[in-house]
Amino acid sequence: MRSRLSFIFCFAALIAMIIGADLIALLTRINLPGDVIQPAARAQTSGQRRPNIVLIFPDNLGWGEVGVYGSVRGAQTPRIDRLAAEGIRLTNFNVEFSCTVSRAALLTGRYAVRTGAVQNSGITQWEVTMAEALRSVGYATALFGKWHLGGRDWQKGRAPTDQGFDEWYGIPMTSNEAQTTTRPDFDPATMEAPYIWEGKAGEPSRKVKVFDLDTRRTLDREAAERGVAFMERNVRANRPFFLYYPITQIHFPTLAHKDFAGKTGAGDIGDAMADVDYNTGLVLDAIERLGIERNTIVFWCTDNGAEQRRPWRGSAGPWNGFYNTVMEGGIRTPCLIRWPGRIPAGRVSNEIVHEIDIFPTLAAAIGADIVPKDRAIDGVNQLPFLEGKTARSNRDSIIFFTSGTQTRAVKWRDWKFHYAFQPEPGAPPVEPLIRLFNLRSDPKEESDIKDANPWAQSVMDKIVADFTATTERYPHVPPNAPDPYVPPRRN
Repeated sequence: MRSRLSFIFCFAALIAMIIGADLIALLTRINLPGDVIQPAARAQTSGQRRPNIVLIFPDNLGWGEVGVYGSVRGAQTPRIDRLAAEGIRLTNFNVEFSCTVSRAALLTGRYAVRTGAVQNSGITQWEVTMAEALRSVGYATALFGKWHLGGRDWQKGRAPTDQGFDEWYGIPMTSNEAQTTTRPDFDPATMEAPYIWEGKAGEPSRKVKVFDLDTRRTLDREAAERGVAFMERNVRANRPFFLYYPITQIHFPTLAHKDFAGKTGAGDIGDAMADVDYNTGLVLDAIERLGIERNTIVFWCTDNGAEQRRPWRGSAGPWNGFYNTVMEGGIRTPCLIRWPGRIPAGRVSNEIVHEIDIFPTLAAAIGADIVPKDRAIDGVNQLPFLEGKTARSNRDSIIFFTSGTQTRAVKWRDWKFHYAFQPEPGAPPVEPLIRLFNLRSDPKEESDIKDANPWAQSVMDKIVADFTATTERYPHVPPNAPDPYVPPRRN
């Protein structure tokens, strides 16, 4: 009898082990390499671990290039479209008017005008970036792609690793520098070629290879692969991570990876979009394979609207204008956000959101008090809106600036008020300077209705006046301010 009971108990234990093993295999996706299966399971089941953050940030990519936003070229973007279906798609997401200022606003949660950021200056070390804030509460941080936030002297204390990133790989400035070596006057004996760099916190960045038309095609793929390796390392270490993947496409020269060059039939931009979609898929596939989808917030949004330059002229879809203006085509860009279990899938919203809102929203999402309190923060927490707990965005207005401190336009609800109407980048504003549009009835900003709505200017002036009042207590950092910057004392 005793031996029979022993057999029954052993058999039951064996069955339990088999069922348990099958369950673990299912939860951790059995096709994973063995060294990441167990950490992935721990990360998925741990109630204490803060969510990972993946921020994918393509360059100069307008509405009309993305399938789910109505791709005009017909280039397929299935991975981006699937991301949209799995989270929320914003149709009134706004950014700053150009590359450097957009990145400054994104990472600091402040209008770039406050930071002193201009194309050749970037931000001072006094600014607190999203990466610095996240690292202060235990996040591993990495940037792979385009920095363009340190100015020409970025090696003097303004590299990504000086401003919150544990590691980085990519270009310090911008994609068009890939054309340098093709210039007729380029002389390698007297002129230095641009480089792709890499670095780690506490160490000087180092050159990896020349950034030219060939390596321009491969940089985004390399950056995605490094991003995947970064995520894998931190899942194994059971450490929350912030992966910032600022894709260099589709900024000119818009030259896709050889896997996609000439493949879509939709020209260089169509090929580049297929490349962007593939690289986005590499990152998303890794999140799925690592079993961390429900504990990872994914943002996919672009820094500026469509490029104007030919032959790489982008499409803003239903909007007029290009980047380097504050027309809707320059400042209203795609934005998709996914956080399974927290952000309902399949939502589409036309509520106003700005890139400066991402920093305080992430702070709320991770439950950490990391947003600086000693300076003006223009971003607002949009988490309740994204989660569907409130129907409305936490903001109803945005101020748009160009060329330093110039206030160019204000968007309030469905209305857009231009103080200096500039429909084309690089061209002077045109008369009449002051114009008012209703963006719901006139999305292309074609019919000025300020005379029929005399109330509008007072509303917009009040928004600007309220902003200006904050500069008395928190003065702007001057453009090109050197480090170390110390803000003036105010009562």
